[in-house]
Amino acid sequence: MTATRTLRVGTRGSALARTQTGLVVSALGAPAQIVHIVTEGDRSSAALTQIGGTGVFVSALRSALLAGQIDVAVHSYKDLPTAAAEGVMIAAVPQREDPRDALVARDGLSLGELPAGARVGTGSPRRAAQLRALGLGLDIVGLRGNVDTRLGKVSSGELDAVVLAYAGLRRLGRGGEVTEVLDPIQVLPAPAQGALAVECRSGDGDTIAVLAALNDVDTAAAVSAERALLAALEAGCSAPVGALAEVVEGDAVLEVFLRGSVTALDGSCAVRLSATGATTDADGVGRRLAADLLADGADQMMGSSK
Repeated sequence: MTATRTLRVGTRGSALARTQTGLVVSALGAPAQIVHIVTEGDRSSAALTQIGGTGVFVSALRSALLAGQIDVAVHSYKDLPTAAAEGVMIAAVPQREDPRDALVARDGLSLGELPAGARVGTGSPRRAAQLRALGLGLDIVGLRGNVDTRLGKVSSGELDAVVLAYAGLRRLGRGGEVTEVLDPIQVLPAPAQGALAVECRSGDGDTIAVLAALNDVDTAAAVSAERALLAALEAGCSAPVGALAEVVEGDAVLEVFLRGSVTALDGSCAVRLSATGATTDADGVGRRLAADLLADGADQMMGSSK
């Protein structure tokens, strides 16, 4: 790539998206210009499941890439559809932020300290299902809006608590407002939560070469396993599927340890299993675990979110 070329990096307009894109641009080591793209998910105030779920924050950025309006797109990886998109590729997966979910509750309360009937907001069917499955008697309330809007529901007293991705709060410098980081044993995160996907046109070799320096191999392996599980379940990002992988020392090679779960939307039942395999077979680990989950009845729990 010539030193004079400036990469046009596309981003959604939300504070979190701009912050995430800023992190990528800062790490690029190349001239860059940030371009704001409005997506269908930003235009609508309806629940994600009503406006299409998977991909509503992604298609406009990909269209801008293919049209040559931008050279790079930065996504929250968990927003991406699992199917590959023609003409674009994920050129880098930077080091992941903390993937866990976080509770922000009134009066500094933890999840277990919230009284029965407490109103807890979330826009995620996965979080709602897993919270209901805990049997705490919480009133789970649907929620849309940016981070400020969601946290404002707690400070105004409209809700007793909200559950959000810890990574987003940390990136926005608001991790101090968290009253409990939820243990994955209680609430398993969404596949690829906390990770970013940096895309470019598949034929743009110069940009691919620049972006390669941003890739973190352990994060890429972990996310590959989680996303393979999601794809094999034929579930979208709004389905009640949790997955979290870690790269660990095996007997002879680095391994991916993957946990996966599917929970009925009403919280009445769930199946949760794990699998391990070489990082070089991260995709296979995810697909094998998905098969095990399906054999245990996971397909009966995804309902209309499948």
